[in-house]
Amino acid sequence: MTFSPNFDERPDGQSIDMLILHYTGMKTARDALHRLTDPDSKVSAHYLIEEDGTLHRLVPEEKRAWHAGVSYWAGETNINGCSIGIELVNPGHEFGYRPFPDAQMVKLEALAKDVMVRHAIPPHRVLGHSDVAPERKTDPGELFGWQKLARAGIGLWPENVRELAGMPSLASVQDAFQKFGYNIAVTGQDDDQARMVVAAFERHFRPARISGQVDLEIAALIFTLNERL
Repeated sequence: MTFSPNFDERPDGQSIDMLILHYTGMKTARDALHRLTDPDSKVSAHYLIEEDGTLHRLVPEEKRAWHAGVSYWAGETNINGCSIGIELVNPGHEFGYRPFPDAQMVKLEALAKDVMVRHAIPPHRVLGHSDVAPERKTDPGELFGWQKLARAGIGLWPENVRELAGMPSLASVQDAFQKFGYNIAVTGQDDDQARMVVAAFERHFRPARISGQVDLEIAALIFTLNERL
């Protein structure tokens, strides 16, 4: 069993109520495991799952692993303090991004269900690294099986999307993103921050087309998801 020295104490009284999913973004599983256990790297996660389903427990769940970095969700800025982090071995967009194998996803599903039950984590607080850090991260990315996981109760997926009569204002859509949890200012402007948030949302909830632009489908998706909170 491999352990990482890269952790510290959670804040006093802090409950665990989020699950954050990542890809490693490194060429090999060996490279990823080395980095996550190297004291000089200052990064870690609670778990690492290889593509063949091999599971590594790196940091005890009661400790704070260093996986989210500068991040935000629904007013919370200490994401490491309130979350469990799971890394999935995948080269990522830099080294040859590819689909996540069935063996890896089966192991993830079992682990995620167990974590969610033990910590009473609600589905809407199972997120990707790109959701909580859209200006910095793109993982686990558009090839990740969010829809299948959501059908197993892990995360949300916008089923039965409501139909909109017309295109709502950009400010109202930004407000919906903010209510869902994203770090976005309601400016009514198509600025850089807004585009990065929309792109992160698309990687999670509309992976077939990533534009960074709000359109009628994006508006319908975020309004539908807010109804499920």
